Amino acid sequence: MSEAIRVAVIGAGGRMGRAVVAAVEAAPDLQVVGRFDVGDDLGDLRGAQVAVEFSVPSASPANVARCVERGVHAVVGTTGWTSERLDALSTQLGSHPGVGVLIAPNFAIGALLMMSFAAQAARFYESVEIVELHHPDKVDAPSGTAARTAGLIAAAREAAGLGAVPDATTHDPDGARGARVDGIPTHAVRLRGLVAHQEVLFGGEGEILTLRHDSLDRSSFMPGVLLGVREVGAHPGLTVGLEHFLGL
Repeated sequence: MSEAIRVAVIGAGGRMGRAVVAAVEAAPDLQVVGRFDVGDDLGDLRGAQVAVEFSVPSASPANVARCVERGVHAVVGTTGWTSERLDALSTQLGSHPGVGVLIAPNFAIGALLMMSFAAQAARFYESVEIVELHHPDKVDAPSGTAARTAGLIAAAREAAGLGAVPDATTHDPDGARGARVDGIPTHAVRLRGLVAHQEVLFGGEGEILTLRHDSLDRSSFMPGVLLGVREVGAHPGLTVGLEHFLGL
């Protein structure tokens, strides 16, 4: 039997971090060697080969940079990675060619399939809107999944030669129409009792297509996280989206 992959969890005290620790501990081919939370010195990450990072947007870039500096692969679920932050990380990885970093807006397999299906459907419909629904403790809006979905849809629409999503609204002082992410109307709901949910609604003459994914428990993310831990070392450089490890 091969030696277990040594894993550090950054943000181990949070909701996702606790779930990750439990999932890694239950996997026979993985071993938790370090648990880190707010204020902890990452040091040498206790000899980890892979770090799983679920913190907050303000802390994540520095955490991941430390991993890369130490030659530790990183699986990142924290949102807030702007294009500027991704560019800076790519530059750093250029000096550490053997290190892999996966940044995944969502680790649920069903959510990845939803995004893939949305990208396929986008070229066939004039109208599209995204509604994401999460618990009220989530600090960012829209969600990383919604932003990623909007980007995929926008790229597919551009490739198909579609113009802007039709919308005759000219007066919306309170922002009832939501945000525009890459030109795609995107709405965020925050409600106690929710975990992580998303709908993508496509409209054409005489029909509507709705794609919806619901994560009812954080355990839904764990198979994807563990897949990322096992595969990230085989993908040096920066990968955005777990779908690239699944062939989607």
